[in-house]
Amino acid sequence: MVRDVLGWRKLFGVMGPSTNTVVQPDFDMMRPAGVTNHYSRIYTPNADAVSNETFRAGAELIGANTLDAVRSVMTCNPDYLVMGMSAVTFFDGARGADRFITQVKEVSGLDISVGSHSCTAALNAHGGVKRLAVLSPYWPAMNTEVARYFGDMGFTVVRDIALQARSWTGIAQITPRQCVDAIKKIDGDDVDAIIQVGTNLSMVRLAAMAELWLGKPVIAINTATYWHALRANGIMDKVEGCGRLLEEF
Repeated sequence: MVRDVLGWRKLFGVMGPSTNTVVQPDFDMMRPAGVTNHYSRIYTPNADAVSNETFRAGAELIGANTLDAVRSVMTCNPDYLVMGMSAVTFFDGARGADRFITQVKEVSGLDISVGSHSCTAALNAHGGVKRLAVLSPYWPAMNTEVARYFGDMGFTVVRDIALQARSWTGIAQITPRQCVDAIKKIDGDDVDAIIQVGTNLSMVRLAAMAELWLGKPVIAINTATYWHALRANGIMDKVEGCGRLLEEF
């Protein structure tokens, strides 16, 4: 079989919101030799007054535009798809995540890694995890959807924090200091693992460092999603500096 010169192992088609400036460099940071990432932007108006009432409607608009991005990226003949936006993969719990995957597969004919199920796979890989704390750049109404999803998958969200970004691009402006403060608020002896959702929030390196001083899994959703895509394609390369998930599993 003739292979792409640079993507001689796999070509990943990645769909991400047009406002998202973090997921692309995050995925590229974790990319092993012979795997290439090919981005298709999901058209996303940059609402600058996101609120608890409007967050879900805005995220659903992104979800509605996703299939157009899938059709666009299919023209480069990718081997596999990766969803670079997490909120829509948590809507309506596990059933909603499965429905989203089915819709993408009907259009593309390809399998896809999505944030919600990737986080579940990551937690199961660590083993012994039942009680979660969740950090998001979302608003409380969306955190409720995230907790519902994890409940469907057999976990309990004991605490969560929503950093309430006021715009889609504002998510990428949340600082490491804010993330550290949030982790300290939600961690505790009753928490087995911490999950960070929201692909435009930069936490891959910070989550890896937090694991060292907390002694428990701290999983950034971009790490979980890209790890899942690699492992689903039989690519077992270990990537240093991005946490136990990519170093050990």
